[in-house]
Amino acid sequence: MIPAPLTRTGRTLSFTLAAALTRGATAALRATAPGGRERWERRNHAGRTVEMHAGPAVAAAAALTAGRAHPAAGFAVLAAGACGAYDDVVGVGDPRRGFRAHLAALRDGEVTSGMVKLAGISAAGLVAGTVLKERFADRVLAGVVIAGAAHFVNLVDVRPGRAAVTVLALGAPGLLRSGPAGELAAAATGAAAAVLPDDLAARAMIGDTGAHALGAALGAAVVAGSGRAGLIAHAAALVTAAVRGDRVTELARSPLRA
Repeated sequence: MIPAPLTRTGRTLSFTLAAALTRGATAALRATAPGGRERWERRNHAGRTVEMHAGPAVAAAAALTAGRAHPAAGFAVLAAGACGAYDDVVGVGDPRRGFRAHLAALRDGEVTSGMVKLAGISAAGLVAGTVLKERFADRVLAGVVIAGAAHFVNLVDVRPGRAAVTVLALGAPGLLRSGPAGELAAAATGAAAAVLPDDLAARAMIGDTGAHALGAALGAAVVAGSGRAGLIAHAAALVTAAVRGDRVTELARSPLRA
């Protein structure tokens, strides 16, 4: 058994490292603005111009920190962030959100950037689940949980601070766990905490890049700390949220602050 002080140290280190890497990477991207500053600007729901530096910073920080806890988890987080980045670039202006909207487009013969993203994240989740779990059923459930959590956090990212607050709320109980589960939860919450002030103030936007990465980190934490029953419960909840994506988005749009 690992002594409690050592497990607390691991979680504290992961949280601090994720937060520091997020702040450092955000500052570096803001200073250099690769490709020109216009590439790193978007209009938010209120029509304000916000920066997008935080998205790649969050994804990179969460992936690196999660990789310390388990390489497969780091891979899933990095892949989720990369797929989100693809949608941030290619899917600009596409109003469709939610699993059902992209499936409907696919039935009409259109492969949306969102569907490409969902397929990529699902594949990465299954790969990570295969490494994290031993039994076939658990591997499949793990893939559903990782991809579903990534999708869920992106669904609620419709107003400033929504995704980061959701990650902090859902990840907090995981901070009480020892081992990889606790460290993965710390990676997600540390990155979310670092970006929260700028996100809430509508100075920054994490976009699909950051939201999917944070969600995948949360999902990996659940997988690392759950047995079959826990995986089934989380998978069922996340699949329900994906099917009811419009309702989840509507709830996320409700006022959070004055």
